[in-house]
Amino acid sequence: MSAVAPLAFVYDRCASRGLRARSQLEMRMTGCHAYADGRGWALAGGRWIDRGSDALSTQRPCLSALVDAMRAEAGRREVLCLVHNWGRLAADATHRLMFQRRIVEAGGWTCTTFGETDRRARAALAVGSAGAGR
Repeated sequence: MSAVAPLAFVYDRCASRGLRARSQLEMRMTGCHAYADGRGWALAGGRWIDRGSDALSTQRPCLSALVDAMRAEAGRREVLCLVHNWGRLAADATHRLMFQRRIVEAGGWTCTTFGETDRRARAALAVGSAGAGR
């Protein structure tokens, strides 16, 4: 195992534009940063937050940018996508698995601030439905 700390890419989505939604988003982001810090993970620079209709679509520009950035780092160190909970990727389980598969294909894995992870299931995610949902 490498002595280099894993690099965490924090992702969220927010369809609502109200003050309460923005406040909740900031609390989730702060929680993700604290979670990563508590595990000794490095945080990737930048913010990957899909907003408005992009947050509800299967075409997520910010998630795509995160996956691209993750892919660029994957050869250098362990990379992961950190979300507050699985619903931050997608409310629909099929779409969530599709997004998780994209992260796995980029060389990473996904973790929630509740300690849930697909780290051990990466091979099954990559093989289970390879190419579906692209």
